[in-house]
Amino acid sequence: MQNEKSVGIIGIGCYLPEKIVTNKDLEKIVDTNDEWIVERTGIRERRIADPSIATSDQATFAAQKALADAGITAEEIDLIIVATATPDMFFPATACLVQNNLKAVNAAAFDLAAGCTGFVYGLITGAQFIKTGLYKHVLVIGAETLSRIADWTDRSTCVLFGDGAGAAVLSEVESGYGILGCNIGADGSGGEFLMLPAGGSRMPTSEESLSNRKHYIHMNGNEVFKFAVKIMGESALKALENANISTDEIDLFIPHQANMRIITSAAKRLKAPMEKVMINVDRYGNTAAASLPIALREAIDEGRVKDGDVLLMVGFGAGLTWASCVLKWGKGAKPVA
Repeated sequence: MQNEKSVGIIGIGCYLPEKIVTNKDLEKIVDTNDEWIVERTGIRERRIADPSIATSDQATFAAQKALADAGITAEEIDLIIVATATPDMFFPATACLVQNNLKAVNAAAFDLAAGCTGFVYGLITGAQFIKTGLYKHVLVIGAETLSRIADWTDRSTCVLFGDGAGAAVLSEVESGYGILGCNIGADGSGGEFLMLPAGGSRMPTSEESLSNRKHYIHMNGNEVFKFAVKIMGESALKALENANISTDEIDLFIPHQANMRIITSAAKRLKAPMEKVMINVDRYGNTAAASLPIALREAIDEGRVKDGDVLLMVGFGAGLTWASCVLKWGKGAKPVA
């Protein structure tokens, strides 16, 4: 559509807990070792939130930084979308808690559940509200406190996850900037491969569910790995096709930070040299929906993103879900009045 509005990120911020848990620390509580973890995942350490901090708190901290970066007030936000697999509670929505924390009194608010893919799902969803003219500013947040649902007796999963949050402010931008193309999808037949079995209507909390540790992350690592290796490249290529962008036009590839082997495989599929790939999985582990906005904020801080750069973000996660987004970066692309 020729007259379709261009929507882009005009502000981004992240929050990371201060506490660092290294692989050596994990050796003391579970049967694992640093070499095994690094070889299979690339992870060396992760951040763990203080017991007093919940997902809404982390989301709020990240959102405040994003608003400051965008140069707008909380009252100017029309909608808050929080992508998370670890809400403070079933209801009210974590987004509503964040709205109250920010005093974003004019914002609608809802949570989005798409696992680790949540932030890109949120970007694509939020952009539609702006494209239609319904809203001007949408705040999209990916926030997780995965340490609360990690089974610290299961060496195959507890070493993978970390806590954190990232937030982005979406607005209409100059033509040619912002989101150029995307791809989004799901395959519910693989839902059993990555899940938190108990606590919902299917398996309400009981003595049995507690004793069987059904309130923690359950993952079929082999199946998730196979899915991720396949879908990361496929989804990225579809988003590039949708944007009419070739692989060699990508200035920076920002993949979901889950596993170094998956990242390497996706980069190879896209023929992207590793110097054009943003990697921080070694320092934060898998922060699920927070992974991509944290990586984007760090890439900017490291000087790896400049005006006019074409960025490719790809996520995959529980559902099973996947999403990719191609955008042309430019803080010089000011919000359209």
